[in-house]
Amino acid sequence: MENTKLYILTGFLGAGKTTVLLKLMERLKGHRIGVIQNEFGKLSIDGTILRNDDIQMIEITRGSIFCSCLKLNFVNALSEMVQKDFEYLFVESSGWGDPSNVQEIMEAARVAAGKDFDFCGVICFVDAVNFLQQLEDEESAARQVKHCNLAVITKVDLVDEEQIAKVAEKVRSIHPVCEILRSTMGEMDYSFLDKDLLASQWAECEETTNSAANKPKSVFMEYTEPVEKERLHKFLQQVAPDMHRIKGFCSLSESGWNQVDVVGRVIDYKATEDFPISQLVFISKIGPAAIKSIDSAWKEHVGAPMKLKN
Repeated sequence: MENTKLYILTGFLGAGKTTVLLKLMERLKGHRIGVIQNEFGKLSIDGTILRNDDIQMIEITRGSIFCSCLKLNFVNALSEMVQKDFEYLFVESSGWGDPSNVQEIMEAARVAAGKDFDFCGVICFVDAVNFLQQLEDEESAARQVKHCNLAVITKVDLVDEEQIAKVAEKVRSIHPVCEILRSTMGEMDYSFLDKDLLASQWAECEETTNSAANKPKSVFMEYTEPVEKERLHKFLQQVAPDMHRIKGFCSLSESGWNQVDVVGRVIDYKATEDFPISQLVFISKIGPAAIKSIDSAWKEHVGAPMKLKN
């Protein structure tokens, strides 16, 4: 039996990792696939989206798998999943994750597993709309590109060729040798599955910038009654500038249950299955002050009872 092929997916918050992973699982249907899903907050929104009866998944929440606070959990999860003899194992890291120490973690996982696997590389998803601004805001956005083996520019349908060229030029300035692909709605050239991505290894292993001390504040909201989409939209518009990312599942009075995703100024709604309660996760740019920002905007635009949790 061949060794498990392991790919790590990185990319800043909202770059489209989960969307591509869903397409990958469709393409590889019939193969034995495992997923390790890393969510920054305590609520696993992306894990809920990915979960199905054909996929075995481990979820690691409350931080980055590359941070010392969760690194051991990640090594143990890799060790456990390698034992299951999957053909493919995909790790979707948190959008905040800095994979600078990924080679060190792979070696630790081999020791812990007592069994070899084929580490096939790190794929970094780069948001064509927001990447240039993200580079100014967070060092981890640059580190994700620096330590990848393949870069994929996502959301190319939302920008013009000039913007794509600027993003590609910036990616190339950070990583001189990796292949750069494009993706729209998760569709891309999947021939990388048959390539040696490690041939594009450029940066050497270094200490990650992720730490328990510098991780962004995350806030979790719950509410029970359906709300009007217009009211929710105004609320999201007001708080979005204070957030790296907002995502979750909400009951709308006009259209039922929707998956809600906010990155930068873009607010997306997509019909989804029913859930017991509406839930949103906010990853803050402004630290604990996000709680006040969320509470005041909700009272102004929505007004329905809700609970905020850390």
